[in-house]
Amino acid sequence: VAGQATAVDADCLREHAAMIETIRAYARSEATLLGPQGISGSVLHAMGQVERRRFIPGASCSVAFADRPVLIGHDQTISQPFIVALMTDLLEIAPTDRVLEIGTGLGYQTAILSKLAQYVYSIEIIEELAVRARQKLARQGHTNVEIRVSDGSAGWAEHAPFDKVIVTAAPELIPPPLIYQLKNRGKMVIPAGLADAQQLMVVAKDASGSVSTANILPVRFSRLEEPEAAGDPRAT
Repeated sequence: VAGQATAVDADCLREHAAMIETIRAYARSEATLLGPQGISGSVLHAMGQVERRRFIPGASCSVAFADRPVLIGHDQTISQPFIVALMTDLLEIAPTDRVLEIGTGLGYQTAILSKLAQYVYSIEIIEELAVRARQKLARQGHTNVEIRVSDGSAGWAEHAPFDKVIVTAAPELIPPPLIYQLKNRGKMVIPAGLADAQQLMVVAKDASGSVSTANILPVRFSRLEEPEAAGDPRAT
């Protein structure tokens, strides 16, 4: 049994390393988007430290580390690794940053953020996912994370303003509270738009609070749920 476990761990290490190399390769192919430097070394290092398979129930290593989205229950998915890397890279997280995440899921993106930021405040509207994410993150030593069950489109006013905001589900329009809760000189990465016309966007505030947006690339994300749609009338 010990020999089998060692073999599985070795396979997982190889699959994890292959995932990182796939991200590097995609980044090279997107040089016009990311520049010649590709995904930053700090983001790739964080992704190398966090095992995606720990956040996908029952998945084999080949499935967990494949560069594709995977269902995690409640019609929600864990994003493909390249998109996680891209969104994290676009945020340009500093070690002193306080980050708001909308859409915890089972906590994979949260774990990546926690390796880079000072503190992560994460909102998940589906209570079962939030509970499981807390357990997974605590078990893996991510202590600079707080998770709340709530409507992500309202943000988290008690802890605002935030240096960075990342949204992992797509509203049709960017929720105004998320813009209000972003610091001057802050940055938000968010997918938005109709289901068949979503764009990954970067929203930036300058020193005076003026807001600018830039479309990065077409994407397809799960819809940002309203409390009633998520089956949680208590969420506020």
